[in-house]
Amino acid sequence: MEKMKIAIIGSGNIGTDLLIKVLRSKQLVCGAFIGRNLGSQGIQKALSLGVRVSADGIDFIKNNPDCCDIVFDATSAASHFEHAPILRALGKFVIDLTPAKIGTMCVPAVNLKESLDHQNVNMITCGGQASIPVAYAIGQTQKDIDYIEVVSAIASKSAGPATRSNLDEYIHTTEEGIKRFSGAKRTKAILNLNPAVPCINMQTTIMAKVATPDIEALKPVLDHLVTSVKRYVPGYEILVGPVVEDGRIFITIRVKGLGDFLPEYAGNLDIINCAAVAMAEEYATMKNK
Repeated sequence: MEKMKIAIIGSGNIGTDLLIKVLRSKQLVCGAFIGRNLGSQGIQKALSLGVRVSADGIDFIKNNPDCCDIVFDATSAASHFEHAPILRALGKFVIDLTPAKIGTMCVPAVNLKESLDHQNVNMITCGGQASIPVAYAIGQTQKDIDYIEVVSAIASKSAGPATRSNLDEYIHTTEEGIKRFSGAKRTKAILNLNPAVPCINMQTTIMAKVATPDIEALKPVLDHLVTSVKRYVPGYEILVGPVVEDGRIFITIRVKGLGDFLPEYAGNLDIINCAAVAMAEEYATMKNK
C-alpha cells in the first residue's frame, strides 16, 4: 500500500508528538512539518528526523500544494478559521485538532466511518475524546438524560500556550460534542489544570442525571466502546464505575500517553493525537482501495 502524504501545521507540543506518531504509521508519510519559527523545539526535532520543514505557515501549503493530501491543523481555533477556507479550496482532507467547530465532530470509536464523508473533520477536544465514548454509551442505553457533567483534570505542564489561549473554545466545543453524541438536554464541561508534582495522569469524570439509571444495560455497551478506544489509545481505561449515587451515574476515565514526544502523564494531548491519526489512517485506507 502506498503511503499517503500528510502535512502538520503547528510545531508545538501537539504537532511534534503528532509527527512522531505519523512517522510510525504504515499508511502515512509526512510531506511537511510547518510552523512559524525555524528555531523552535518542534522544528528542530523534525529536522533531526529528516522531515521537510517550513516556517511559512499556511503559505507553504498554498505554494506547495503537492506536499500533502491530508492536513493536520494543530494550531489554534482562531488560526483554523483562517486555514479552513484555504485548505478547502486546495481540496485537502483536513483533520482539525483545534476547538474551532468548523468541521464535523469525530470520535473514532463512535463515528469514524461517517466522518469520511466530510472534507473537514474536527477532533473536538482532549476532554471530548475522553468523555464522549462514555456519554455516547449513556445516550444509547439510558432514557430521559437531563444533564451530563464532565470534569477533566490534567497536569498543568501538559497545557501549553495554545491550550491555555483556547480555554473558552475548549469548554463550548466539549459541551456541544457531549450534547450531540449523548442526546442530553443540558451539558457542562470543566477543565482543571493541576500543578501537582509529580504530574498527574489525565482523569475525566462523567456524571449523568437520568430518570431511571440502568447499569445492566450500560455496562456491555460501555465495555465495547472502551475496547474500541483502546485500539488507538492503549492507555485509556475505566478507573471508577459505572456506579449510581443519588440517582446519578458516575464513571471516571484515566488516560496515560504513549510517551512518544510528550511524557506519559500528558494523556490529554496523546488521546487527541491518537484519534487524529486513526482518522487519517482510515481515510488513507479508503483512498487506497
